[in-house]
Amino acid sequence: MRLDPNLTPVQRELVLKIQAKAKPMAYGMVLGIPFTFGGVHYGITRQPVGFAAALAGLALLAFGVFSLLQMQALKRQLRLITADAWRSPAAHLPGARKAATQAAYLNGLLVLLSLAATGYLLHKGAGWGAYGNSFGFGALMLGAALPFGMALAAATTVPQLLRVVPAGARVGRSLYSIIFVLATTVTGEGIKGHAAGPVLAGACTLLVCGGAMSLLGKAARRMRGESV
Repeated sequence: MRLDPNLTPVQRELVLKIQAKAKPMAYGMVLGIPFTFGGVHYGITRQPVGFAAALAGLALLAFGVFSLLQMQALKRQLRLITADAWRSPAAHLPGARKAATQAAYLNGLLVLLSLAATGYLLHKGAGWGAYGNSFGFGALMLGAALPFGMALAAATTVPQLLRVVPAGARVGRSLYSIIFVLATTVTGEGIKGHAAGPVLAGACTLLVCGGAMSLLGKAARRMRGESV
């Protein structure tokens, strides 16, 4: 990932450390979740050896969580020297407060969308046969963990925005961009398969995410006291 050239040497060092922790965190989560849930499922439905896989999954998951906690500690250090992580100097202005409230609503919508996606995946898993298959169950839990994690990340930004902290808008914009990319894929696949449902759903999601990203970008600039 290309780093922002405007970073100070100290910020650059912290960002590099955060990036270094991202890979072990991802491996721990991506491998730990399916091994844990799939192993428990196999141990209950098939043979006790599945519980051994679940223990290995728990170890991987613990490693991922430990790396995540280290990342969070580094991010807290980075926030201390990043202007956007502090209350905006323009927080006393009505425009900045209005922008922060608007961004909080948009990120609240993101929480609801992410939780809805989590519930949708868990519901559809029954139709896919994931609950009757240990491998499928583990994969389903991993898939559901992604939007659930996004919901948690978006929820943490709402209190920040209510304090007129611009960083909350930037985080929300990044999370919306992830859904935007996924919606682009869904739309493209729907067009290839001549399926109206995916095309319509993907197009609507693209419009919502595109609009939210634009509004959050403007809100961040207003909270900094910049002209829009």
